[in-house]
Amino acid sequence: MSIIAPSPTSLAFTVRRCEPELVAPTKPTPHEFKQLSDLDDQECFRFQIQLIQFYRCDPSMHGKDPVKIIREALAQALVFYYPYAGRLRKGPGRKLILECTGEGVIFIEADADVTLEQFGDIIHPPIPCMDQLLYDVPGSGEILDCPLLLIQVTRLRCGGFIFAYRLNHTMSDAIGIAQFIGAVGEMARGECAPSIPQVWQRDLLNAGNPPRVTCTHHQFDELPDTKDYPLEDMVPCSLFFGSIEVNAIRKHLPSHLKKCSTFDIITACIWRCSTRALRPDLETQVRVMFAVNVRGKLSPTLPTGYFGNAILAAVATTTARKLCENPLGYALELVKMAKANVTMEYVHSYTDLVVIKDKLDLNRVQCYLPTNSTRVGFEEVDFGWGKPAYGGPANLWTGPNPKLASSYTSFSNGKGEKGIVVSILLPNVAHEIFKKELEEYTLKGHAIGGQYLSTPIKSSM
Repeated sequence: MSIIAPSPTSLAFTVRRCEPELVAPTKPTPHEFKQLSDLDDQECFRFQIQLIQFYRCDPSMHGKDPVKIIREALAQALVFYYPYAGRLRKGPGRKLILECTGEGVIFIEADADVTLEQFGDIIHPPIPCMDQLLYDVPGSGEILDCPLLLIQVTRLRCGGFIFAYRLNHTMSDAIGIAQFIGAVGEMARGECAPSIPQVWQRDLLNAGNPPRVTCTHHQFDELPDTKDYPLEDMVPCSLFFGSIEVNAIRKHLPSHLKKCSTFDIITACIWRCSTRALRPDLETQVRVMFAVNVRGKLSPTLPTGYFGNAILAAVATTTARKLCENPLGYALELVKMAKANVTMEYVHSYTDLVVIKDKLDLNRVQCYLPTNSTRVGFEEVDFGWGKPAYGGPANLWTGPNPKLASSYTSFSNGKGEKGIVVSILLPNVAHEIFKKELEEYTLKGHAIGGQYLSTPIKSSM
């Protein structure tokens, strides 16, 4: 196991931005009102998510301006994905309604006097200096009556560029926004229409009439927060899991679990190690909660091109004693069971519950919260400069309460090895214990080394 260390010296750079502008569809689009689904409308999606993609210089694109190309491609893609150019309005009760106004999304042109190479190995969550790479336009970040997308394209001194953006999560999940950004990439490469037409049909994920809760949903359990850590005490750490590290963990598993998915294995391992590092009372209920894509869980399945929120939180729960005192296989079985529980009936029951209990939010107490973006498609988006050096979330936590937030992203380390970077937010006091716990699952002689990720980059205006 290796901990990715920051560059040994701080990197200072200056960002110069143009005034924000609205980019609207190039052609007239329908002016209509569309209802979001009941899954879109739930409390846990009413916030903004930040994403980012880093692109290298491509000599074949010499003389071409990524800002101009992407701005034009964005306007063309919005003709097909015109709901993103609209605004959310407040409907009856708390129901959100999309007004397709065609006003457009916010776009910012910027330049930075830094090269991609100077960022080194730190282009993974949490991305430092996001306030410079994605300017928070005053008044743009509300859920209602605001642009649904904020985009900043920053040219780099080396000829590469950074594409950073912020999305109103009620509109789309990671798969949905990756689909749209992929369409922008296709337009940038000269296509006349997206290869995947957008599908709205949000009624497919509405509650039943009348709604009926037929399953147990521990995501919403009311639990006492026995130990809380102030945000300023939470420190990120980034770990690289290549094939060597994952296979080392597999050796600690019984034979019937050795072929489990990489996500399941890493999640079980970090859940157990972080819980042991935090040392809660042994009778405390501890949980792991992660998103499951339900597009294929329904019958019929959601149509290709559906770009709304089609994820829900799966949860596994046990006591700290059982998790810490049992072998790793115990945690892995719980993770597998949590995924298996997300059936078609479970999806309908979950959706019905969030409608019955209005303003219901996920309970993140004593909960490990991994977000997996390794198979979403961010790393495939090509604006003409090839695939990004990194594409995915810009930060670790989702929503207002970080707790034990974590992000899984595809990554190639300095040796060219492909794997997954796991960035996790932990209290400062738990890092050394966490490090030692992880060492137990790695090959002999392959112990953790290096430094924890800090914020090595500084920027100025």
